[in-house]
Amino acid sequence: METHTHSLACLFEQLGLGSTDREIHNFIKNNAPLSGAVELHKANFWSLSQSSFLKQAKDEDADWAEVVDQLNIMIHLPQAKQ
Repeated sequence: METHTHSLACLFEQLGLGSTDREIHNFIKNNAPLSGAVELHKANFWSLSQSSFLKQAKDEDADWAEVVDQLNIMIHLPQAKQ
């Protein structure tokens, strides 16, 4: 079985979000930290389709699971104020 490794930029494109380094940084800066009690796909800043995609990627351990995990860690960490 062939698996694909997706980048954070590809994930943001898949979610219909800006995918440049600056846009990703700003998204995380504006939405972090997410409470540890809130699962990534349940965050209030996702649309229904985005939430469904994130949940499915994790539930099915899909090709996207690794990069979704990466985003999950990033969005739960406190961000330094700039």
